Amino acid sequence: MIFGKHINRYYIKYAPWLLLGLITLAAVDYLQLVIPNLYQMVINGVNTGYVVVDGAQLPFDMDFLLDRICLPMIGIIMALAFGRFLWRICIFGSAIKVETDLRNRMFSHAKDLSRQYYQVNKVGNLMSLFTNDLETVQDCYGSGFLMFFDALLQGSMAITKMWGMNPLMTILSLIPMFLLLGVSAVIGKYMMKKWDIRQQAFSSLSDFSQESFSGIAVIKAFVKEGKELWAFKKLNRENEDANVDFTRASVLLRVLVTLFVESVICVILGYGGYLVHENVFNAGQLMEFIGYFNATVWPIMAVSELIDMTSRGKASLKRISELLDAKQDVVDRADVQPLTDVQGHIEFRDLTFRYPEGEYDALKNVSFTITAGENVGLVGKTGSGKTTLVDLILRTYNVPDGTIFIDGHDVNSVPIRDVRAASAYVPQDNFLFSDTIARNIAFSCDEVDEAAVQNAAVLADVDSNIQEFADKYQTILGERGVTVSGGQKQRISIARALMKNAPILILDDSVSAVDTKTERSILKNLRETRAGRTTILIAHRISTIEQMDKVIFIDDGRVVAVGAHNDLYATCESYRRMVDLQKLEEEGGEHHNA
Repeated sequence: MIFGKHINRYYIKYAPWLLLGLITLAAVDYLQLVIPNLYQMVINGVNTGYVVVDGAQLPFDMDFLLDRICLPMIGIIMALAFGRFLWRICIFGSAIKVETDLRNRMFSHAKDLSRQYYQVNKVGNLMSLFTNDLETVQDCYGSGFLMFFDALLQGSMAITKMWGMNPLMTILSLIPMFLLLGVSAVIGKYMMKKWDIRQQAFSSLSDFSQESFSGIAVIKAFVKEGKELWAFKKLNRENEDANVDFTRASVLLRVLVTLFVESVICVILGYGGYLVHENVFNAGQLMEFIGYFNATVWPIMAVSELIDMTSRGKASLKRISELLDAKQDVVDRADVQPLTDVQGHIEFRDLTFRYPEGEYDALKNVSFTITAGENVGLVGKTGSGKTTLVDLILRTYNVPDGTIFIDGHDVNSVPIRDVRAASAYVPQDNFLFSDTIARNIAFSCDEVDEAAVQNAAVLADVDSNIQEFADKYQTILGERGVTVSGGQKQRISIARALMKNAPILILDDSVSAVDTKTERSILKNLRETRAGRTTILIAHRISTIEQMDKVIFIDDGRVVAVGAHNDLYATCESYRRMVDLQKLEEEGGEHHNA
C-alpha cells in the first residue's frame, strides 16, 4: 500500500469497492484453507481405509470420496474462480480509476502553472511522470492493497490453523519468516533510493530523445548525428546501470525469500517427520500442516514484494507530488472584478520588471499609452524587452500593482482569464498543433466554421497555399507544424489569431518569414478588418511598422521614444540611426542581387 496527501483521498472515495473486494478476498482465503484438510482426509483414507470426521470414524469408499472430497472440491474451485474475478474487478478497477483521476489532476494543475515552471522542468521529465511514475503508483495502490490484506488475512488464518495443530512447530516455522521481514525492510530502503535514481535516469533519457526528435532537422543540417548518438548511448548506459542496480537489489530480495522458505520446509519435514514417528502426527496431518504453511508462503512473499513495490511507489509518488505541489505563481486575487466590454485601451505606468530569479531588470521605468483602436508598432534591438512587454499585458508573469492598466483597470484587479480572452496572440515560435489546418485556425472556437476559417486564412494571405494541398484545410500538420514552411506557419498562426476577433491583437515578429509583398498584403488586411480595434505589432523591419498610428521604440529595457514614424525619425537619433542602417542593408542587398 502507499500513502500520501495526494493518494489518501482515494481510499475513502473508493471505499465501497475496496470493501467489497476485501470481503471477497477474505472468503477466497478461507476457502483455500479448506483444501489442506481435504488432502489430509484423502491421505489418511488411503493409508488406513477410514477417515475420522468430527470424532466419527467413516469408511474411505467411493461414496465418501465423491460426497466429502470431490463435490466440495468442485464447489470450492468454482467459488474461488468467481471470487478471484470479483476482487480483481473491485480492487484493480479502483486502481485504474485512481490512475485516471490522478492523471486528470496532474494535467489540470500543469496547465495552470506559469511559464517559469516549464523553463526549469523539461518536457521529457514531465512526460515520465504521466507514464512510468503514474503506472507505478497505480500498481502500488491496487496490488499493494491486495498484497497487504491478502497477506494479513491468509497469513493469520493459516497460522491459526497451524497453531491449533502444533504450536511448537508453528513457532519453528515462523522464526525464519520474521528474520526475512527484517532483512526485507533493510533492503527495501536501499531499493527506494535505487528506484528514484532509475526514474531520474529514465527522465533524462526521455527528455533527450524528445528534444532530439524535435530538433532532428538541425541535427541533420549540422551533420551531428554521430554526436547525438554518442550522447544518447551515454544516457542509455546510465539508464541501464540504474536499472541493473535496482534489479540486483530486487533479485537479492527474492533469493532471500526462496532461501528462507526452503529452510522452513526442511524444519517442517525434519521435526514433522519426528512427530509422525512418535505417533503425535499421522501422515495426513503432516501434509495438512505443510499445506497450511504453503498458504503462509504467499503472504510472506507478498510482504517482501510489498516492501519492494512500496519503495518504488513512494519514490514515484514523491515525484508526482512535486508536480501537484508546484506553486501557481500567476493567479487571480480573491477580490478581482470581471472585465467586460473591453475596448483595448492599454497603459503602462512606470513599470520596472525583473524575471523571477533574474539578475537584472528586463524593463525599466516603462511608461506609455495605447489608445483603444490604435495600430502600434514595437521596435528595438534583439533582447531589448519587446516580447517581455507584451507577455506582461497577457499576465504571463506577475507585475507590480498600478503599473499596467486595460481600459483603466489595473490588470491585477481583474481575472487573468478575462484579460487573455480579450486578447489574440501570435507568439514568436508560431506553435501549431498536430491537427488539421482548419482546427488549428479555429482553435479559439468551440466549433469549426469552415467559411470563417477560410476568411481568416484569406486575410492572413495563406489561403492560396492551403488550396494547393491535396486535402486543403483538412491537411494534417506534423508535430509542431513541421509539414509547412516557416512563412506558412506564421500566416496560419496569424489566421488563428484573426479568427478570435479579439479587441486586442498582439503579433510578435509574426511576418518576419514572409516576403515584402505578402507582408504588405497582410498589414493592409489588418488595417481594414481591425479598424477600431487595438493591434500591437512587434517587428525588426522598419517597413513593417512605419505605417502604424504609433511607434514605440525600446532599447535596453527602456522606452526611448513614442510617436509616429516620421516624428521619431526627425527627433530620435537612435531611431534614425536604426532606420538608416536598415536602408543601407536593403540597398546593399538590392545592389548585390543586381
